[in-house]
Amino acid sequence: MKTLASILLLGVVASISVTAHADGEATYNQACMACHMTGAAGAPIRGNAEHWEPRLEKDIDTLYDHAINGFQAMPPKGGQLGLSDDEVKAAVDHLLEPVL
Repeated sequence: MKTLASILLLGVVASISVTAHADGEATYNQACMACHMTGAAGAPIRGNAEHWEPRLEKDIDTLYDHAINGFQAMPPKGGQLGLSDDEVKAAVDHLLEPVL
Protein backbone atom coordinates (compact mmCIF):
# COMPACT_ATOMS: atom_id res chain seq x y z
CA MET A 1 0.00 0.00 0.00
CA LYS A 2 2.86 2.36 0.80
CA THR A 3 4.31 1.81 -2.70
CA LEU A 4 0.96 2.57 -4.35
CA ALA A 5 0.65 5.79 -2.33
CA SER A 6 4.19 6.76 -3.34
CA ILE A 7 3.42 6.14 -7.01
CA LEU A 8 0.23 8.18 -6.80
CA LEU A 9 2.05 11.01 -5.06
CA LEU A 10 4.80 10.98 -7.68
CA GLY A 11 2.13 11.16 -10.39
CA VAL A 12 0.64 14.25 -8.76
CA VAL A 13 4.06 15.87 -8.42
CA ALA A 14 4.86 15.10 -12.07
CA SER A 15 1.52 16.56 -13.14
CA ILE A 16 2.12 19.74 -11.16
CA SER A 17 5.63 20.04 -12.61
CA VAL A 18 4.38 19.75 -16.19
CA THR A 19 1.65 22.31 -15.54
CA ALA A 20 4.03 24.75 -13.88
CA HIS A 21 6.26 24.71 -16.93
CA ALA A 22 3.58 25.14 -19.59
CA ASP A 23 5.11 26.27 -22.87
CA GLY A 24 3.10 29.31 -23.92
CA GLU A 25 4.70 29.56 -27.34
CA ALA A 26 4.03 25.92 -28.17
CA THR A 27 0.43 26.19 -27.00
CA TYR A 28 -0.02 29.40 -28.98
CA ASN A 29 1.36 27.68 -32.09
CA GLN A 30 -0.95 24.71 -31.56
CA ALA A 31 -4.21 26.39 -30.58
CA CYS A 32 -4.11 30.15 -31.11
CA MET A 33 -1.92 31.11 -34.04
CA ALA A 34 -4.37 30.34 -36.86
CA CYS A 35 -6.72 33.11 -35.72
CA HIS A 36 -4.37 35.44 -33.82
CA MET A 37 -1.90 35.64 -36.70
CA THR A 38 -4.55 36.38 -39.34
CA GLY A 39 -7.28 38.20 -37.41
CA ALA A 40 -9.83 35.51 -38.33
CA ALA A 41 -13.29 36.12 -36.86
CA GLY A 42 -12.09 39.42 -35.38
CA ALA A 43 -9.29 37.92 -33.30
CA PRO A 44 -6.76 40.52 -32.18
CA ILE A 45 -3.45 39.93 -33.94
CA ARG A 46 -0.39 39.12 -31.84
CA GLY A 47 1.88 42.15 -31.66
CA ASN A 48 -0.74 44.65 -32.87
CA ALA A 49 -0.98 47.13 -29.98
CA GLU A 50 -4.03 48.85 -31.46
CA HIS A 51 -5.97 45.57 -31.46
CA TRP A 52 -4.97 44.80 -27.90
CA GLU A 53 -5.39 48.24 -26.34
CA PRO A 54 -9.10 47.93 -25.41
CA ARG A 55 -8.57 44.36 -24.22
CA LEU A 56 -5.63 45.30 -22.03
CA GLU A 57 -7.86 47.77 -20.20
CA LYS A 58 -9.43 44.69 -18.61
CA ASP A 59 -7.47 42.84 -15.98
CA ILE A 60 -5.44 39.78 -16.93
CA ASP A 61 -7.87 37.47 -15.13
CA THR A 62 -10.62 38.56 -17.53
CA LEU A 63 -8.39 37.79 -20.51
CA TYR A 64 -7.53 34.39 -19.02
CA ASP A 65 -11.23 33.72 -18.42
CA HIS A 66 -12.12 34.59 -22.01
CA ALA A 67 -9.37 32.33 -23.34
CA ILE A 68 -10.33 29.42 -21.09
CA ASN A 69 -14.11 29.68 -21.35
CA GLY A 70 -14.49 31.29 -24.77
CA PHE A 71 -15.66 34.76 -25.72
CA GLN A 72 -17.70 35.91 -28.68
CA ALA A 73 -16.42 33.99 -31.75
CA MET A 74 -13.54 32.37 -29.84
CA PRO A 75 -14.27 28.85 -28.60
CA PRO A 76 -13.12 27.75 -25.14
CA LYS A 77 -9.40 27.04 -25.11
CA GLY A 78 -9.17 27.94 -28.78
CA GLY A 79 -11.08 24.77 -29.57
CA GLN A 80 -8.41 22.59 -27.92
CA LEU A 81 -10.39 21.37 -24.92
CA GLY A 82 -7.59 19.01 -23.87
CA LEU A 83 -5.41 21.96 -22.83
CA SER A 84 -5.08 22.69 -19.14
CA ASP A 85 -6.02 26.11 -17.81
CA ASP A 86 -2.33 26.74 -17.09
CA GLU A 87 -1.38 25.93 -20.69
CA VAL A 88 -4.01 28.40 -21.92
CA LYS A 89 -2.78 31.08 -19.48
CA ALA A 90 0.79 30.55 -20.71
CA ALA A 91 -0.42 30.97 -24.30
CA VAL A 92 -2.21 34.21 -23.34
CA ASP A 93 1.01 35.46 -21.73
CA HIS A 94 2.91 34.63 -24.93
CA LEU A 95 0.22 36.29 -27.04
CA LEU A 96 0.41 39.50 -24.99
CA GLU A 97 4.19 39.62 -24.59
CA PRO A 98 4.90 41.83 -27.63
CA VAL A 99 2.40 44.50 -26.58
CA LEU A 100 3.21 44.73 -22.88
